[in-house]
Amino acid sequence: MSHNWLQQFIKTDLSTEEISIMLTDLGLEVEGMYSYESIKGGLQGVVVGEVLSCEPHPNADRLKKTEVLLGENEIVPIVCGAPNVAKGQKVLVATVGTLLTFHDGTEVKISKSKIRGEVSMGMICAEDELGLGSNHDGILVLDHNKIPGTPAASIFEVEIDTVYEIGLTPNRADAMSHLGVARDLKALCTLRNIPFEWSVPETSSFHVDTTQKTIPVEIEDSEKCLQYHGLTLTNIKISPSPQWLQNRLKAIGINPKNNIVDVTNYVMHELGQPLHAFDADKINEKIVVKTFPKNTSFITLDGTERKLTDEDLMIGDPKESHCIAGVFGGIHSGVDEQTNSVFLESAYFNPVSIRKTAKYHGLNTDASFRFERGIDPEIGIYALKRAAILIKQLSGGEISSNIQEFSRPLEEPKQIFLSYEKIEKTIGQSLEKEELYTILSGLEIGIVNVTEAGIGMTIPRYRVDVTRPADVIEEILRVYGYNRLEEKPLVFEANPPYQWKSIHKIENEVASKLSSFGFFETLNNSLSSPEYTSDFHQAVTLVNPLGKELSKMRQTLLY
Repeated sequence: MSHNWLQQFIKTDLSTEEISIMLTDLGLEVEGMYSYESIKGGLQGVVVGEVLSCEPHPNADRLKKTEVLLGENEIVPIVCGAPNVAKGQKVLVATVGTLLTFHDGTEVKISKSKIRGEVSMGMICAEDELGLGSNHDGILVLDHNKIPGTPAASIFEVEIDTVYEIGLTPNRADAMSHLGVARDLKALCTLRNIPFEWSVPETSSFHVDTTQKTIPVEIEDSEKCLQYHGLTLTNIKISPSPQWLQNRLKAIGINPKNNIVDVTNYVMHELGQPLHAFDADKINEKIVVKTFPKNTSFITLDGTERKLTDEDLMIGDPKESHCIAGVFGGIHSGVDEQTNSVFLESAYFNPVSIRKTAKYHGLNTDASFRFERGIDPEIGIYALKRAAILIKQLSGGEISSNIQEFSRPLEEPKQIFLSYEKIEKTIGQSLEKEELYTILSGLEIGIVNVTEAGIGMTIPRYRVDVTRPADVIEEILRVYGYNRLEEKPLVFEANPPYQWKSIHKIENEVASKLSSFGFFETLNNSLSSPEYTSDFHQAVTLVNPLGKELSKMRQTLLY
């Protein structure tokens, strides 16, 4: 999670260390933090210089002796070997003590030195020596209006960010985006009365320019595809994304590709809704969402030919398939440099279906990771509009269709009644009612009614993991703070009589008693990796394994 990105949602004066502690308190355990710089080293120590004089080096034909103004009354001698250095230029100078990281990763520390008998106190830099690119044909010459002494970081808008590595538990599907994490921070800031400004991306500027490129949508399998939204954008220009977008993606470990693909990745990590962009000119007549016969061949974006099962949901058209729904795109309909129109997809697929398909094909993508855990079923159109607005801004295109929409009725939000007695019995103490209401409201859990016995509430649909009163108590506790609970001595109850008819229970009871006396219990997993084989007999293979490393039944206890 990018700190700067989170600040777009919830702007606070909290330090990164304070936010890290708060996230861990909330159950979003920060396992590590690292700094990200859009230019390695952040151009620290590099300033604008003006070449006041440039003369041939007396002892070397290919070197020049210069005097460079680095700021008010600071003039330094620098020996330079670039063929294009000249008097009057505005250049970038690495001052003495600066650690440069070249384009190829080489690090060089600038020091005062003598080059062929002439003192040199700095280095006039080329593009590759600053990590700005690969060009080494000569020094980088700036516009004449640059002022000597100006830090280079301010000219090139160096992005410095802190990234939180969060150990996300499988149940927290809602926290797989910057919006989701920011929502949790908002709840805790509200409870602790920490000032903050809350902001979400606007979509009010969304409007359809024309309907000349409408691609209809047909859903043949509505059990696996519960919602499907799409629209077409035309007259787009494929190009590299602007620096701000590249920085956001690079900070969280994603390599930018082009302005269209980058927007889909950006919105997914921003809002938690996976999107897919098809080359609209490669779609025949309409989008068809359906399954194909078993062993149908399909080539994915990585160039691998895969044999489909009859359970794999596919996005295609009347003639061919284009994408394994919610998992991986196809090689023939992806966006490339020749693309000038795209069909943008935002959907909600059955989590079980996506999980089975991803595991069967051995694919673990950012999209499948979210779909199989359950995304927000209400955010699809909002995310689609958000992406369409960004694509228009970055590609110069226009929205050329209304939103094509298929949507099954959503299940009613979960209604839960939580008694105060249940809360007190579970956590061992009572909580102030006003504090309870503040926590629930901060978590966007709707309070429907309040009685003397407890609280009736509505759970937001994006919280797929909150289904019982115990889950709500867990939510209350992680915001309230486990470290705020009163310390009390443990109360033990006498063991009930053993149920000797249950051999399984006897084993568990005996194991529990022995481990409490200091014995060590060994539990061997029945599943193993196909890399571990035995000549004893052929291993039993699981049809739908959790992963390759647990796809075979264990053949021996030796490994």
